[in-house]
Amino acid sequence: MSDEELIVEFALTRLDHPLLDLEEVAALVVRRAGPERMVEFAGQTLVHRDELRGAVFPAAVEHVLRVVLMLRGPRD
Repeated sequence: MSDEELIVEFALTRLDHPLLDLEEVAALVVRRAGPERMVEFAGQTLVHRDELRGAVFPAAVEHVLRVVLMLRGPRD
């Protein structure tokens, strides 16, 4: 899944759940993506951290949040 596709998925999920915070929306995105994407997202987080091991679900959520926050850019 490209970063752009991930942003669209995040935005649609946020529209469905406007009262959730960013981390909760990211967790929903990870759950909806399924186990294969979860492992993919987690792997990207571990590569970014230069680690060999980590808990899959939290690492996947971290990846989604990192992509969303990077593409949002700096806040004024």
